[in-house]
Amino acid sequence: MIPFSSQTQTNIEFAADLFRNSKHTVILSGAGLSTPSGIPDFRSTGTGLWSRDEPLEVASLGTFRTHPEKFFAWFRPLAGQIYYAQPNPAHHSLAELERRGYIKAVITQNIDTLHQKAGSKIVIEMHGSMQTLTCSQCYHQVQAEPYLTPFVASGEIPLCPKCGQILKPDVILFGEQLPQAAWSKAQKEARQCDLMLVVGSSLEVLPVAGLPMQALDRGAHLIIINNTPTYLNVRADVTILEDVAMILPAIMERVLHG
Repeated sequence: MIPFSSQTQTNIEFAADLFRNSKHTVILSGAGLSTPSGIPDFRSTGTGLWSRDEPLEVASLGTFRTHPEKFFAWFRPLAGQIYYAQPNPAHHSLAELERRGYIKAVITQNIDTLHQKAGSKIVIEMHGSMQTLTCSQCYHQVQAEPYLTPFVASGEIPLCPKCGQILKPDVILFGEQLPQAAWSKAQKEARQCDLMLVVGSSLEVLPVAGLPMQALDRGAHLIIINNTPTYLNVRADVTILEDVAMILPAIMERVLHG
């Protein structure tokens, strides 16, 4: 058993009580959930992706269209980290809580599919995923794995097997709209839940960052687990500023075994 401070232990117990008393719990996860799996987040000082690169210069739809080689040069290290990453104890804890009926849906900002690899079944991907690629010219869609291996290994830019044009990873870049179906599902879940757990998200990217407010406005409880404070910490029932890979298993254990 990992030793926690008395305050953290109290917060873990309170969070577990909220889980047990909830009838419709929804998770909102961000990049901080996957950093223990070796995938960098975006905004951490010194280690976040945006501390080294200007997002609009490397990760925008405009850059992909006009300078795809620049986009792929930036994307290659991240693609490798995602490709080889495995779920961490936080992902497995959420999957087990879903399996036991304590979680109704996971809304994620992540593109790494680690929720699914851990066993979560109902996952709403707000920023797309690395599972597929789509041709920028003829819109033919392919499974990503056969193209990711040579791309990660040698930097070979993926090309459409039908028309030979560049394949775009099915992730949302700056300048793109969120997938409408996913956004509609996410809003529905936020408005129906009586408990939302925000985990590993700084809640800085709109419109997804507004989903907890939709839940709060309808009387839901809110738990936030993140390394740094968010704009909604003052509204949360429980806030825990510690490692998600340690805290979520502790909450799961308390929910399942008291």
